[in-house]
Amino acid sequence: MAKPTRQAYSFEFKLALVERFIAGEPAPVLAAEVGLSSPVLLKTWARAYRREGADALRPKPKGRPKAPDSPPSAEIPELERLRRENERLRAEVAYLGKLRALRAQERR
Repeated sequence: MAKPTRQAYSFEFKLALVERFIAGEPAPVLAAEVGLSSPVLLKTWARAYRREGADALRPKPKGRPKAPDSPPSAEIPELERLRRENERLRAEVAYLGKLRALRAQERR
């Protein structure tokens, strides 16, 4: 069964609806008119608008923010890159060795 996805609304769409809501139009009527899943969504947008202004309705960046002090991968020296790769490979070999030992133990 497919997982339902969230509807993304543009900044302009949200702002127009919030302004109409603040002007006095009822949330259930507005939500039904534009096809929102719930009037609560509109009330949430209005609360954020009152608290932080119009910028609160702008889309937020997705994902984890990049660390400010980490250099791009092209700037990492070759030796450091190789050391990290070596460390990762050692961990992988250790893991596979333990896995092989566990499987051998199960066969006995």
